[in-house]
Amino acid sequence: MKSFPVAGGRSVSLALFSDVSNSRELLDLMQSGKLEPEAAFLNASLITESLKRCGIADDTQYILAARFDASDEEMKALEKLISGTEIDLSELETRADQPKILKQYKITPQELSISTLPEAIVCRIAARDAL
Repeated sequence: MKSFPVAGGRSVSLALFSDVSNSRELLDLMQSGKLEPEAAFLNASLITESLKRCGIADDTQYILAARFDASDEEMKALEKLISGTEIDLSELETRADQPKILKQYKITPQELSISTLPEAIVCRIAARDAL
């Protein structure tokens, strides 16, 4: 788990999990409003897409958990809810599902020959915002 400062003196705490086996249970808790402590669960394979599709699915095995202004006790309670292995946040980029990302953003091999994947994604997002 790692905390990052955000605007207004607040913080966001993040924890990355692999091999999660209870994503259906986590999804049910979120949808019923019974998740305690409250947190956001995102499919870490496609984070932008997971925000559009309400976080995780029944079979999500790679989860990024996030909570604003979390205490150590709240994050420990959150970790206990997730049946998986906590891994370092630095693995987020290397474990992303690159073929799905390429398909989602319609990035071609020719484009990757002259730019990086993050640059291509930023270009797509900027172009959408400009239109």
